[in-house]
Amino acid sequence: MSTTQSERLRELLEPLVNSQGLDLEEIAVDSVGRKRVLSVVVDSDTGADLDQIADVSRALSAKLDETDAMGEGEYTLEVGTPGAERLLTEHRHYVRATDRLVKFQLAEGGELVARILKVDDEGVDTEVPGVKGRKPTARRLAFGDIVRARVQVEFGRKDNKDNKKEEEA
Repeated sequence: MSTTQSERLRELLEPLVNSQGLDLEEIAVDSVGRKRVLSVVVDSDTGADLDQIADVSRALSAKLDETDAMGEGEYTLEVGTPGAERLLTEHRHYVRATDRLVKFQLAEGGELVARILKVDDEGVDTEVPGVKGRKPTARRLAFGDIVRARVQVEFGRKDNKDNKKEEEA
């Protein structure tokens, strides 16, 4: 049974990433001119800060240097987080996107933009924003009804902590 280079790299690096308190989300090896780029995407329930990214990057670099997993040629290691508009593909991604606005492509056709309120093993409870002065509405989506889901960037939205501070003032 043959495995791809990305699968072999995942087997080698995932335990190391996990030992740093992070999840290994993606691995990609791309060619850029004569060089290769190994992109590693990590995350956790609380996010990953720059210090964690630097620590895991050093650990991965050391592990790769002591093995021949990337072969003889030069390569660049890039370690980062999924980014603002991440695609939700795992249950943990939905949990991490709680209270975020998400665009869902639905199996029945069409799209829905809603805020994730709660996630369980069967699906997500959402709040669909009201339009033209209407109140938001609740909607339950089973995972089987979701073809694709992507977090949406919200500009100017105040964090719940900020809202609570304003209410107390």
